[in-house]
Amino acid sequence: MSSVPIVRSEVRLTPDPRRVVTRPFVPGGLLPLGGTRAASVIERILAMSPDDVTSTLREVRERFAVRHPDLDEILARGFDMAAHWLDDGVTPSAALRELIGAYFTHEYAIEAAALTNPSIVQAPDQSGAPDGAMEVVVSLRAIGEGHISSIEFRTGSVGRDGQVSIDPALPPVHGQRTAPLFERAMFRAKLEELEADVAHTDAVLGRLADHFTLAELEKALEATRIETPGLQNREHTDQSIHWLATSNYSLAFAPDSAISQRVVFPAGPAESRGMEDARFVRFERPDGEAVYHATYTAYDGFHILPQLITTEDFTTFRIATLNGPAVRNKGIALFPRLVGGRYAALGRPDNESTYLLRSDHVRFWHDNQRIQVPRRPWELIQIGNCGSPIQTDAGWLVITHGVGPMRTYVLGAALLDLEDPSRVLGVLPDPLLEPDESERDGYVPNVVYSCGSLVHDDWLVLAYGASDTSSQFAAAPLDALLGELTSPRSRAALV
Repeated sequence: MSSVPIVRSEVRLTPDPRRVVTRPFVPGGLLPLGGTRAASVIERILAMSPDDVTSTLREVRERFAVRHPDLDEILARGFDMAAHWLDDGVTPSAALRELIGAYFTHEYAIEAAALTNPSIVQAPDQSGAPDGAMEVVVSLRAIGEGHISSIEFRTGSVGRDGQVSIDPALPPVHGQRTAPLFERAMFRAKLEELEADVAHTDAVLGRLADHFTLAELEKALEATRIETPGLQNREHTDQSIHWLATSNYSLAFAPDSAISQRVVFPAGPAESRGMEDARFVRFERPDGEAVYHATYTAYDGFHILPQLITTEDFTTFRIATLNGPAVRNKGIALFPRLVGGRYAALGRPDNESTYLLRSDHVRFWHDNQRIQVPRRPWELIQIGNCGSPIQTDAGWLVITHGVGPMRTYVLGAALLDLEDPSRVLGVLPDPLLEPDESERDGYVPNVVYSCGSLVHDDWLVLAYGASDTSSQFAAAPLDALLGELTSPRSRAALV
């Protein structure tokens, strides 16, 4: 049991199946006598009587307009997605276009299964903070049908006693996705990691400027197919190029939407089966300005890919691929500032130990150094970070997780040297937080897990998931925790 007192909050965030977004719906498959089901559905819609069109569309609006204030845009997107199945020369009426859009759209309950693995950061705007409190943004892993994970947010505040209050969440809204401007050198470096054919890569990228758009890349791919038809490994390389390009994008939400309405739902092929465990951190640049970074795990059903989210205000998000041999696994957490003039992060490239990563560029990571290995019974299977290190006068405070018997996840803590984070100054010999009886049962039993904590007014505020189902909060007095981490008992636990 921990010698550091822990005060659990009564606030618990649980899955709400009423929180839905709309997604494309395509009736898949071929028909026995030829053609596709999708084209056949459109034929039946076009054959509907005017009265059926009117009444069906009216019912759609009555049932879904309240849930989706942007229903007109949703139906337009659904039609645009399905329009290529229309026969040449067919021009549907406005009502039929809306109805086709409705038939090719469905609701997805983003958190029907779980709402877990949170991180908590200071909000960009502190103007509304109560006296002595800090406004915060909480990120959450929302899990829906098919175990697809997306990233949600909540807002709230932390009081002087370390206790958290969370604002009511508003209905989700859609963001606008756009492709970024790519940098050729970085793009080529990542293709090398993906083992794309060098000759074909150079043939495509050689047609492009130092910075290029997705449309320019598509033209270069097509020109290379026509002019150099004999290139080897074309299919794999073309797929890798397109996969990489569409895995990098920007997502913007209306500025007048609330943060709790913004959902970062999988958009690129690398994350088609989920965006897992975003570790948000408020990163202070050398000029004193702040930006928010988050590392997360993109999953396509077969492979994982570490990705990076960057935002200044939680309105516009830039999603980019992380590169280099040091970031080929889950659980990467950035330090909140440069250390010794370089970016630093914690990771677990060997699946079981904690490593310190250093880099001159936030997206390229080649150097790592193991700093902590599993030693104690409660972490014997593996250890790792539970979010970004927190700067304190005593050193970098790192909340860790350990996996022990019966695959039980618990939280621990470590203290790293401020100037040289490869030096571990102390570790808690016992867990800081274990799942209690109210937290043991869920989607994945016997788990407490966090993606990020913060310090406010001498309290460590833990945001953590309980058994991969709900999210909760707890507070610990910072002085007591640091006192334990600098004690002879914690230093002895290093051996």
